[in-house]
Amino acid sequence: MQSFLNPTARQTATRFFYFRGSYFDNQGGFRQNKQEASVLKNKIMERTLVSEAFKKAGEEINLQGFVNNIRHQGSIAFIELRDRSGIMQAVVMKSSEAFDLTKNLSLESVVSLSGKTKEEKQAPGGVEMEVAEIEILSLADPELPIPVLDKGDNESNQTARMNWRYLDLRKPKNNLIFQVWTAMETGFRSYLIKENFIQIHSPKMMSTGSEGGAELFEVKYFKRKAFLAQSPQFYKQMAQSAGLERVFEIGPVFRADPSFTSRHATEFTGFDLEMSFIKDHHDVMNLQAELLANMISEVKKVCGKNVQETFKVELNVPKLPFPKVTIAEAKKMLAEKKIPSETDGDLSPEEERVLGNIIKERDDHDIVFVTDYPISNRPFYHMRDEKNPQLTKSYDLLYKGVEITTGAQREHRYEILLQQAKEKNIDIKDIEHYLNFFKYGCPPHGGFGMGPARVVMKMLNLENIREVTYLYRGVKRLTP
Repeated sequence: MQSFLNPTARQTATRFFYFRGSYFDNQGGFRQNKQEASVLKNKIMERTLVSEAFKKAGEEINLQGFVNNIRHQGSIAFIELRDRSGIMQAVVMKSSEAFDLTKNLSLESVVSLSGKTKEEKQAPGGVEMEVAEIEILSLADPELPIPVLDKGDNESNQTARMNWRYLDLRKPKNNLIFQVWTAMETGFRSYLIKENFIQIHSPKMMSTGSEGGAELFEVKYFKRKAFLAQSPQFYKQMAQSAGLERVFEIGPVFRADPSFTSRHATEFTGFDLEMSFIKDHHDVMNLQAELLANMISEVKKVCGKNVQETFKVELNVPKLPFPKVTIAEAKKMLAEKKIPSETDGDLSPEEERVLGNIIKERDDHDIVFVTDYPISNRPFYHMRDEKNPQLTKSYDLLYKGVEITTGAQREHRYEILLQQAKEKNIDIKDIEHYLNFFKYGCPPHGGFGMGPARVVMKMLNLENIREVTYLYRGVKRLTP
């Protein structure tokens, strides 16, 4: 579209501009070719991010982003421009031909603003732009289905926000959530690479389930059926048999779980690792404690200040070692609080929440390992305790009262693994390829699967993983 420039400012506001049907440069030169004009202009006036613009008071710059808000006060129009780095106020004077464009400018339109920055104590951040030129890059429909400008009392319900997620994600607080994700993943990856782990990418279509058959998505695979992977469990164990020794994966996980809770999804991102030559599951737990501390430390370093300002949460790097209790000890603690138990071998969400409070009060810690789960509540491939064969060398990790990890030492001995599968009434033919991983020698090993969405949710003290998931998938949601 055409751009407009105050003729009195044309020598200072930009080096090149369109005015009254002609193209000029700031030396008074005339250029008829629009493409030539556009190339020259872009070379001279590069885009500046809002976060950098605050450092450039007195300079001529170009901002590009969304119209976060616009208001008119007599002979002045105020535009709040939002980009990925922040929001800056820009003023358009009535004496400028750009002023006419502001009259019909809609919220969330994408614009390019050129002008000079100046210090202004009353402006947010102490710096604002005096606009000389406006170019509308994309005009937004004025009737927004959900509000993007956060006024505190105009928040749409969650279903509406998920329906229009691409608008909901424009909010600065949601931008920050995914900065947290990025920093957390950096902390996860950097620590494991330092510890000589190798990254793998396992297949997501399998001939059989890796966690049992109750939560499998079946898909047509040519003339037979396949299943979407519930986890990379089998394949990260295969890596131990292959001699890779230490592997990790960041990838999608699919669970056909008909749950509508605040912490379940049918597709989510998983953080997984597996490591060889361990003594027992405590080796895995100790490594995960250091890993999680590194993840939270990285988030605090990169996003801590913004998280505190936006979510009113101070990020605390958890102290090592993490507290540990057996499932039997946890049940006893909960019984003393008169919390009902649904099953002896597992914790309900309510039990997890209360146990988290108990550990917080007792140890001043947000995290606790719960260990020694009975065989009835664990998969066939978890190794059993030599002293008590009814227990497994396994654990769950709770963060602020929510389970974020399940881990264990795996059974690496073929004959024992075969026997444990039979005891669980698993059809051996269905897992024959998996069992073959252990026929020709496999080191003792263990690992875990972590749900990073739950970590971010609890880190920011939010109530639902939908808020921290880019595009949520649930029982009733396949769009957008």
